[in-house]
Amino acid sequence: MSPIRMSKIESGVRLVLAFNDAFNKHDVAEMMKMMSEDCVFENTDPAPDGTVYSGKEAVTQFWDDFFRNSPNAHIEIEEIFGMGFRCVMRWKYGWVDSTGNKGHVRGVDIFKIKEDLISEKLSYVKG
Repeated sequence: MSPIRMSKIESGVRLVLAFNDAFNKHDVAEMMKMMSEDCVFENTDPAPDGTVYSGKEAVTQFWDDFFRNSPNAHIEIEEIFGMGFRCVMRWKYGWVDSTGNKGHVRGVDIFKIKEDLISEKLSYVKG
């Protein structure tokens, strides 16, 4: 593999790591700096296909609403790797419900990187 190709893979992984850091800070503005204008986010809910949000405005609104409704949202990365213009992240998503009970699910995100920005975030969850 050429050094230029490896550098693009590594930079894509670093971009997704930075996106996840912003997610865990609930910093939507910082998250959206890393997404393209024509970005697509495919949520895990409702099963089985999830809702698709297209464009920066719709994705921003989703995240604003999400963090307002899930103020303890946190993603722990279990594994991450890049290949070409894709990055795959296996994660554990944790929350605290309105009664104070902790919960979690595990899943995978498949990211597409285009021009050094995230253009797709496709989310899948176990169970």
